[in-house]
Amino acid sequence: MVAIALSAGLGPVAIAFAVDPPAATSSVLVDTDSRVLGLTGVLNARDAGGYRTVDGHTVRTGLVLRTGDLSKATDADLAKLAALNVTSVHDLRTGYEQRLMGVDKVPAGATEHHDDIIGQAPPQVMASTLSAGTDLYRAFITAPGAGEGFANVLRDIADNPGGVLFHCTAGKDRTGWTSAVLLTILGVDKDTVYYDYLLSNYYRGAGDGDMMNGVTAAALDSAFDQVTKSYGSFDDYVRDGLKLTDADVAALKAKLLS
Repeated sequence: MVAIALSAGLGPVAIAFAVDPPAATSSVLVDTDSRVLGLTGVLNARDAGGYRTVDGHTVRTGLVLRTGDLSKATDADLAKLAALNVTSVHDLRTGYEQRLMGVDKVPAGATEHHDDIIGQAPPQVMASTLSAGTDLYRAFITAPGAGEGFANVLRDIADNPGGVLFHCTAGKDRTGWTSAVLLTILGVDKDTVYYDYLLSNYYRGAGDGDMMNGVTAAALDSAFDQVTKSYGSFDDYVRDGLKLTDADVAALKAKLLS
């Protein structure tokens, strides 16, 4: 298989190695081919729904999309996103990344939001962005402004009547944590949350140890571990770190669960 990945985060290039998707859990209701959005200028573009929760509900599809950056979206890509009723786009990149790679191209009628997750993180964290190690993932919980940025996305998903798309540069780290938080709030089991996260390796053609293009379960482990260290529990992180109210959580579940 010839896959597409980012070279040093600067643009799409072809790489030639086969990568299998992670083993699906029994809670995965949408296969990898059906999940992908089929965009030509946007990497790692997929539906964030299609999972069963532990209490038997289903996370609806067609309402939340996760992708890589939209700076190279084609006219056909934007038309497809518009047809999917994407009315809100959240860019989780830093201002530097936006200047380096280009600002988003968004579908007609969509509102743009810039939620800089790590722009206020310590320099050593910023320097580790490409390697996407544990320091970066811990900063998703500890960096000033990070919680506010993630919460902005989640509140918009809860309140927006249309589709919401969120992305970072590669659609795997900041985007991956956003999806992990969302699915956990909705009641999806841990193994399935990790399945969704590790799908980035499949969609980006990233082999073992390729942290520039891929992800590792250890990185996501570190984010959940930091949640416990900083807040005591995931529920406390949602309430005190993200400052989501019970009403916010109820609205997310009402919109996304069937």
